[in-house]
Amino acid sequence: MAVKNSRPTMREVAALSGTSLKTVSRVFNEVSTVDPELVVRVKKAAAKLHYTPNMTAGSLRRIDGRTRTIGLLLEDISNPFSSVLHRVFENYARELGFIVFVASLDEEADREKELVSLFISRRVDGLIIAPSTSDHSYLKPEVKAGIKVGFIDRPPINFAADSVLSTNKEGSKDAVDHLLSFGHKRIAYIGDQPDIYTAQQRYSGYKSALQSAKIPLNKSMVIQGPRSHEDLIDQIKKLVTSSNAPTAIFASQNLVTLAAIRALRDAHLEKKVALIGFDEIPAGDLLDPAITLVTQDIRAMGEKSAELLFSRINGYDGKVRQEIIPTTLTARGSGEIRPKF
Repeated sequence: MAVKNSRPTMREVAALSGTSLKTVSRVFNEVSTVDPELVVRVKKAAAKLHYTPNMTAGSLRRIDGRTRTIGLLLEDISNPFSSVLHRVFENYARELGFIVFVASLDEEADREKELVSLFISRRVDGLIIAPSTSDHSYLKPEVKAGIKVGFIDRPPINFAADSVLSTNKEGSKDAVDHLLSFGHKRIAYIGDQPDIYTAQQRYSGYKSALQSAKIPLNKSMVIQGPRSHEDLIDQIKKLVTSSNAPTAIFASQNLVTLAAIRALRDAHLEKKVALIGFDEIPAGDLLDPAITLVTQDIRAMGEKSAELLFSRINGYDGKVRQEIIPTTLTARGSGEIRPKF
């Protein structure tokens, strides 16, 4: 006897359940007016046949116009910040019967627009974007057509949408104030590309703390926009071994913090130069000294962002909302090293 290799179809479910193809379709689209007895018969037949509905947007566009899919566009899903956001959003969406598609933007404006277009062509019900572009007006026609959009980590520009941010400037000022309280005056700033919103905010916090302490900004203590991780390590090593070396470092992003840790260890200065990083790093508390960090509440950011997006999907049409989630400074040892030279 020939082995049947094809997947079971809706027609087979209809035949086994003694219903019509239209009824089976309505059951799997969760149309509320279907007779409960028919729903039971169809689902029992589907279970017996091991039938699962085709989840392509074209074949399962629900009666309410939804595909129960969400697009999540993050900076880099391999980065701990992005991966935690992904998991939080995935868990939130799963409870509501939605699937999350995720992609990395890699700080490329063209890539952002390309992926947004791709996700919209798949008829996702909503998008959450940690943006790379400096102009989001390209989204206006999409929103007018019905797509729901929210922003996380960075606000939209030239476009009105819900957003969830952290206290980037305030958290950075807290970090530098902390170093100042331990007697540091030569505090280096190591940052991401200066055109990135979060990098701008954190550099502003650094400058604000120095200004409050009446310490002039020394541009030789500032490194921004490294070409590569290895290049950044080399730049930091040169800085901390120079004749006018800093006694402390504020590293304003988790990958930048990792570069600073490597540079200080290579120079055998990890117990002489104070270090505070921004964002959690894996096993940072297990190092010697453990790394003092300003951390974002990523879980709260993700949950709030999901809450705002799904409220839009479910019909909320009110004013644009912006939620600010506080950061936290945790002293672990590296940020409490006093100046030794």
